[in-house]
Amino acid sequence: MARRHRRGVVALLGGLLLTLAAAPLQTTPAAANAPAAPTTEGTGMVMVLDSSGSMAEKDGSGLTRIAAAGKAVGTVVDALPAGYPTGLRLYGADKPRGCDDTRLAQPVSPLDRAGLKRAVARVRPKGDTPIGLSLEKAARDLPKPSAGSIGKRTILLISDGEDNCQAPPPCKVAAQLAKANVDLHVDTIGFQVAGRARQQLECIAKSGNGRYYDAPDAEALARQLQRAGQLSADGYRFQGSKVRGTPTKSNAPGIAPGQYLDSIGPNEKRFYAVALDEASTADFSATVVPQPGAAVGLLDSLHTEIAYGIDSTCTSATSQFGQHEGGTPLTSGISRIPSEDGTGGCDKSGQYWFVVERKAAKDSDAARWPMEVMFHVEHPLKKGVMPAQSEPEYGAGGKNAPLPTGTPKDITGGTSFNDARTLTQGVWRDKVLPSQTLWYKVPVGWGQQLRYDLEFANEPTLKDGHSASISYGGTEVYTPARVPVGWGTGEFSPHVSYNGRPASLSMGTVPVAWSNRYESGINVAPVHDKGNFYIAVTLGAKASEIAQNPQIGVVLRVAVLGKAKAGPQAGAAVVRSEADGASGSPADGRQEGTGGWAAGPVVAAVSGGTGVLLLGGLAVAFLRARKKAQSSGGGSDAMRGGSW
Repeated sequence: MARRHRRGVVALLGGLLLTLAAAPLQTTPAAANAPAAPTTEGTGMVMVLDSSGSMAEKDGSGLTRIAAAGKAVGTVVDALPAGYPTGLRLYGADKPRGCDDTRLAQPVSPLDRAGLKRAVARVRPKGDTPIGLSLEKAARDLPKPSAGSIGKRTILLISDGEDNCQAPPPCKVAAQLAKANVDLHVDTIGFQVAGRARQQLECIAKSGNGRYYDAPDAEALARQLQRAGQLSADGYRFQGSKVRGTPTKSNAPGIAPGQYLDSIGPNEKRFYAVALDEASTADFSATVVPQPGAAVGLLDSLHTEIAYGIDSTCTSATSQFGQHEGGTPLTSGISRIPSEDGTGGCDKSGQYWFVVERKAAKDSDAARWPMEVMFHVEHPLKKGVMPAQSEPEYGAGGKNAPLPTGTPKDITGGTSFNDARTLTQGVWRDKVLPSQTLWYKVPVGWGQQLRYDLEFANEPTLKDGHSASISYGGTEVYTPARVPVGWGTGEFSPHVSYNGRPASLSMGTVPVAWSNRYESGINVAPVHDKGNFYIAVTLGAKASEIAQNPQIGVVLRVAVLGKAKAGPQAGAAVVRSEADGASGSPADGRQEGTGGWAAGPVVAAVSGGTGVLLLGGLAVAFLRARKKAQSSGGGSDAMRGGSW
């Protein structure tokens, strides 16, 4: 979960006027109502199974190592979602000697459980271990993403020894694959390995932007294989149009309200040009998605800002990992909010830039990370509409708020913001893997606030019921504009230590109010619009060293407090249902426009290697009634797994 800092800057010095002397926005018309790129194309996993002579040896439980591997493969394919593209490559299975002995035993195609099990059952270990060559070929076995989409492709290597063929060097191959493919990673599982063999498998995983799993026995092999397979299948599902930000303002691609896909390297900046009017609120967010468990530092961060003129900044925010167990999705979000009196330095219409910077320590993951960028415009209230007063306090939604009790209902969390599962008030039960983040969304209306508790289950541990290892459980809550508002509240904490025994967290938001945008609190100002609020639940990577079971049970107790109002205006009536309160409609007192969440997708074009996107109608000025707040009496849900 992310630690977040926010900084507002009035950067007009000596009456400096807004400068539009920077390079003009590059724009090109986009096809109307063009569909977004499918999020599941170019996704899949190929298992690379060691079938060399050593796999015929006993594993200590009475089985041969290949028999134990066969049982483990059966376990993981039974746990994968139906239709998930999965294949199997073998090496050392066909001849006693030969460094070219590698073949695709089961092509990467919609999950064929029986076919994969039969392919493993037929293996008779006999040959050498050409790991490097097998990795090269495995990368070609996987489907490639279509233009403009980001998939998640996994090579999962299971081996009981090191490469004895020397060429090509497996660590070098893994590094080359990871560098050339931001969506591909190599995970490794060492089955009863030590010394040089383990060092090589750890090197392959690190070089391949993946993770090493140690399996000292058959039970551990089945557990680690299931974890690695499910993390691949349940990886973050991206959505958006492809864009390529630039390292400076010069030639930055222009983006319209919508969602975009890019990538970012360590200590790199990405600039995106936007045209803003003088009255609307502009919300921006960026989400980076490292491979689960990738090396990150406690202070590694994602920094966002809105820039204008030559070197001026409207506002900025920074989210930190706040832990060093391994990479998880990290989001930073900010808003350009025109001042109440219209005299602020960022109140003028014109060209601005959304800037994203990834800050990383020297020993952190060096891979490029996929990044999802969101741009949303909120139009001002209609002329004469007086907003209700701000709600900067947690009040009834504090730590001691009463929450639902009773028998939990089963739910399966989503993989990202894009397929987050809808929760309503009640008690919900799910399971989470080490290094995994689960996503949910809760509709919250005007005047309402979200409050929830998260409980991590009591689980049997690996060391005779007691584990010396300590991991963490975490949660974060995000606004409809994807701005995190769970860190630094003084009321809630987003992390709790976890060692296999019960652990719990509390989290929530202040009530939703239009006038919150003028408050200074970093967890208050973003809570200024109704809609789906997102909950992320994360289990630390070290939990894999604690729990016997592949997954850990979690329970969420969710409450939406307060009566939903019909709009943001003072004296708004209470709506009949909470669902009505969280639905979008011009009847809530806002001006109509095309910049809301329902805006159609934007199609990316390519010009000179830079994404070029339509910017239509953004320079139009909107009238806005700047009234001070006064007191008063008053999506469709997506199943996890996409198409599979």
